[in-house]
Amino acid sequence: MGIVTDLASALDLERLGANRFRGGSVDSPERDVVFGGQLIGQCAVAAARAEPAAGKRIKTVHALFARTASKASPIDFEVEFLHAGRTMASATVTVTQCGRLCARAMALLTADDDDLIRHAAPMPAVEPPEALEAVTDPYVGRELRVAGGADLNGSTRPGADPTADPTELSVWTRMPGDTSAEQAVAQGMLAHASAGFLIGAAMRPHPELTIVDAHDRFSTGILGHSVTFHEEADMSDWILLAHESPYAGRGRSYGRGHAFARDGRLVASFAQDAIIRSFATGPGTAADGRSKASVL
Repeated sequence: MGIVTDLASALDLERLGANRFRGGSVDSPERDVVFGGQLIGQCAVAAARAEPAAGKRIKTVHALFARTASKASPIDFEVEFLHAGRTMASATVTVTQCGRLCARAMALLTADDDDLIRHAAPMPAVEPPEALEAVTDPYVGRELRVAGGADLNGSTRPGADPTADPTELSVWTRMPGDTSAEQAVAQGMLAHASAGFLIGAAMRPHPELTIVDAHDRFSTGILGHSVTFHEEADMSDWILLAHESPYAGRGRSYGRGHAFARDGRLVASFAQDAIIRSFATGPGTAADGRSKASVL
């Protein structure tokens, strides 16, 4: 099953203590850097499984990434609660590897209340996944379809809608075979998916560069990522990730998006700060021009 089995295993953190956990990493053909989407998913699971969180679910998790983590070594997660009440709890999750601080996340947990008000943004009017071609995915076992004639490289395919906003990117995704019974693990899988395409969305208005040039012609990486979970989601069924890139400049990009279930329900919202810049050429760079202290 590839990504489905690997990600479920990575999110199923080993308990080392009341609020301490350890996890592995998803393998991929990319460089030896742990994907930020995996780390934020693992932070969500760690917060949900910590002892004061009983009876609550993850509402929001926001992570900042300081150093890269290697896929070759285990990753440790330590949860510290700021507050744990009857319906709300808040915590920090510190991520380390081999004694080095890699990331830190803030998590908000809630026990749901009855509706006083309710509304939600509508799902964009895009083609259903069955009408779209399959996209080759480096994560074996995950299925992708890209709407509107766009592609995941940040460019536009022939026949694309000429009126489409180039700062938007809509992607259908699912993980067939996912049978995660634990809500926190399903949320971790959705967090992983939400982090993968916002840099590509930022590249779309700039056809002179595409995401396939990343790490060769320029440097990219996730600096911070935030996910707010609204409703439960089934990652074995199609989820529409609707991305937009309102701003890119000064070597950074900002993106945001919504995740919709197949039936049109808004299940999550997300936002990301990323780095998109030329390789450093000053002190502290490697022989190929890449920074030795590059971020995720």
